[in-house]
Amino acid sequence: MITPGAKFCPACGSPAVQSTVATAATAASAALPGYLPVPEQQPGAALPAAAPPKTTNGLAIASMVLGILWVYWVGSILALIFGYVAKGQIDAAGGTQGGRGMAIAGIVLGWVGIGVLLLGIVALAVGS
Repeated sequence: MITPGAKFCPACGSPAVQSTVATAATAASAALPGYLPVPEQQPGAALPAAAPPKTTNGLAIASMVLGILWVYWVGSILALIFGYVAKGQIDAAGGTQGGRGMAIAGIVLGWVGIGVLLLGIVALAVGS
């Protein structure tokens, strides 16, 4: 028996003929332009490990919700706190957590809420 990849027969020393038969999956994927061919799987080789599921950071969700609701500007302050903490946790998680966009949205909406509060205070001070 000739092992895959061998150049010569171990019994007689004659050159080994390499098989050029493509599998059905390889032939089907090669026929579709824009798709990568299916990699050949050697018998007995270990399957690639599946990536762990990505979870969404809860503080990022809370930050975005509080940034939208404002809740008499207390929500804006909490949106800022939760947003910055969530962004730090997501960065430290090494790709296992998602929600960075929600955390940034909560931070932006929190700053918008604080800005509206400050404009209201200035308007009241000038109007008096």
